[in-house]
Parts: sequence; C-alpha cells; structure tokens
Amino acid sequence: MRIATVTLNPAFDLVGRLARIEIGEVNTVETLGLYPAGKGINVAKVLADLGTKLSVTGFLGEENQGDFVQSFTKNGVDDQFYRVAGKTRINVKITETEADVTDLNFLGFEISEEEWEKFTAQTQNWESQFDLVAVCGSLPRGVSPEKFALWLETLHQQGLKVVLDSSNAALTAGLNAHPWLVKPNRRELEVWAGRALNSIEEVIVAAQELRAKGIENVIISMGEKGSVWINNEGVLQAQPPRCENVVSTVGAGDSMVAGLIYGFSQGWDKAKTLAFASATSALAVSQSNVGVSDKTALEGILAQVKLTEL
Repeated sequence: MRIATVTLNPAFDLVGRLARIEIGEVNTVETLGLYPAGKGINVAKVLADLGTKLSVTGFLGEENQGDFVQSFTKNGVDDQFYRVAGKTRINVKITETEADVTDLNFLGFEISEEEWEKFTAQTQNWESQFDLVAVCGSLPRGVSPEKFALWLETLHQQGLKVVLDSSNAALTAGLNAHPWLVKPNRRELEVWAGRALNSIEEVIVAAQELRAKGIENVIISMGEKGSVWINNEGVLQAQPPRCENVVSTVGAGDSMVAGLIYGFSQGWDKAKTLAFASATSALAVSQSNVGVSDKTALEGILAQVKLTEL
C-alpha cells in the first residue's frame, strides 16, 4: 500500500510537565522536549518506526525547516513538503500530574491563494502515487474550511482512501467530503452532534449518524474507555490496559491513526487492526515523544487489549 500523510499546519511541539498550572503565576516546567511535529508528521514517525515506507507533505516554513528535514531523513520518509516563506510555529503542550494536557497552539504562517493553488495542483494526480492519504491536523491561516473540503473531495474523486483526523471547522467541513475513515474523539463528536454523549450507547448512535454521511469507517476514541469502530461489519470496542505511568498524552491519537493505517497496509482484519492501533496509542502515553521505540513493550500491551463486539 502506497501511503502519504498530509500536515497543512505543522508545528514544533514544546512538551513539558508540572504538578499543576497556577494561572497568573510563574510556573516552573520540566522540559520533556522540543520536537518537529504536527499530526500527520507524528503519524508518519510511528509508521516509519514500524518499518513502513511513506511520503510526507503539506506546508513547511523555510526559515526554520532544519529540524524537520533532519527528522524526515532520520526516519527515512519521502519529503514532499511545499515550502513557504516564514517560520513554522511553536505549540506548547503542558502535562499536569493528573494527565490533563493544556495546549497553547500559536498561529503560524499564512497561505496565499497562489500557494494553495500550486500545492493542490500537485495533488491532482495522487492516484498514480498513493492508495491511502491521511490528512491530519488543523488548517493554516489562508485556507478556509470550504477550500479544504473542496480539495478533500478531489482526493475522494481520484479514488483515494482518505483518512481524516482534524477538529473544529476543518473536521465539520471535511466530513462532507466523503473521507474513507474519520477518527474524532468523544469531545469532537459531541461538538459535531451538538449534544452531550454520556454513555457508550449515545456515542455509538452519534457515530452511526456520522457514518450515514457516506463515511465507511468511523472510529471514536474515548480516552481511558478505549475506542469504538463502526463500519458495515458492525460495532467493535477496544479497551487497552490501564497505563500506570502516564508521561504525556500528546500524540496518543496520532499513534492510533498510525496503528490503524499499519493494520490496513498489512491486510489485517478489523479486530487485529483495532487491537494493534489501541496498543500503539496506549504505548504513546508512557513516553514523552511520539514513536515506537520499544516493540517489546508494544507487544506486551497488545496482549492485554480487550475486544468486545457491541
């Protein structure tokens, strides 16, 4: 399977940890790292660690691209990013003791009409290069949700399997562009549905409504309650083992997307794919950076994932 991940609005993730943020006070934060990131780049890092060859694309600021380029080279991914003037932004992600993550996401570069047209023109023959394209993360300034949805529809028209993992207006617009798979979390599903979802039954009803929009695979991540996958084969829930040593939940969702794509690339069935994706996500919360550095630990978690047909 030929795979690409798309990150339209990448960022350096400055990741730190402290007991509790005191608003309006000076907070001393333990630095966990500064990583070239963005949701699609995180997905690609996990896939590369699992031995998958793939391409990465999107927009990248010219002025501070060095660490990104170095990371792509190190991970052996094919760099097809479109360069724009300016710097890629920095996002601050702080994990508190109870594993709550506070994100301070800054605005990055602005994409001109001309840059958007040049980028999207390059994507019009992607069916000759790729089978599956994962479009992940937020939109940069200059790219409206409407423009984004129109572009996603062109990928669908090419017959590509489009995996969409976004939020807010980008997710709402993108859901109308016939993605093959979407993975909102429970909160994002509540926003889309316009109501609170207080039980797994209510989550499944809302996910079924989403699937009725012509989306083949709807996967809802629910934190420590695991995840549910709804498609024409029915409803499957995966429950990973509880992680006793949560370092950071940054990248857990991206790791899950990578695990799903890896399962598809291996030709696995639904149960094996969801179990593996759940284990990959559970492993992510025990480390400060995204990736699979310890395959033995991953196998240990995988053996404890509980699957239930609902």
